[in-house]
Amino acid sequence: MTNNGDSSIVAELEAVSRVYQMGETRVEALADFSFQFQQGDYWAIMGSSGSGKSTLLNLLGCLDRPTSGRYLVRGTDVDELDDDDLSDLRSRELGFIFQSYNLIPQLDLLENILVPILYQDNPDPGAEDRARTLAERVGLGDRIHHLPSELSGGQQQRAAIARALINDPALILADEATGNLDTQTGQEILELFDELHAEGKTILLVTHEPEVGDRAEHVMRLSDGRIESVVRKGDKS
Repeated sequence: MTNNGDSSIVAELEAVSRVYQMGETRVEALADFSFQFQQGDYWAIMGSSGSGKSTLLNLLGCLDRPTSGRYLVRGTDVDELDDDDLSDLRSRELGFIFQSYNLIPQLDLLENILVPILYQDNPDPGAEDRARTLAERVGLGDRIHHLPSELSGGQQQRAAIARALINDPALILADEATGNLDTQTGQEILELFDELHAEGKTILLVTHEPEVGDRAEHVMRLSDGRIESVVRKGDKS
């Protein structure tokens, strides 16, 4: 399915619910959730534990599917895709940055940055040059042949950011991206997000830290799987 022609909408949820059945207990992690994320938005997604932040991020990242409702990435209804097409869309349109970095221990930094390319049917022959450029961009140009175990936590997170950017994704999803970092390193990572936002990247950052949320352009607070509040800090029009 394609959208109505509005290319500014990167991700759209239409009456999305996600229900988990845990024995006799039915848990509604997201409830009738509708929202549009626009090109160039920088959102902080906040809320207490169990509010639905992780469920929302997993759905936005196509790591999970809605129980009901529709989720569209650049107008494509993910529910209409088989597993192969979904994997291809995920590798092309979505970039992930996790709290635990999720680098592959056996691969060096350059190879880790290139991992999303491996899931494409027709990989870009210029990908390795782009990976080297991204390594330089995040300050790791002299570390490209180091294994993750030879990098600090901040360096590993920078590598994860470079990996997330390798396919120039429509949407960057970050889950507590500074949660395992010291204050100074966390600030450096947030400054990199600021730069990416200034370049027009669309970023959704899940965080429980108010000072991290303050860096975003807009803040969405969740409660019991629903939107509790939305604060838009500036009009980009």
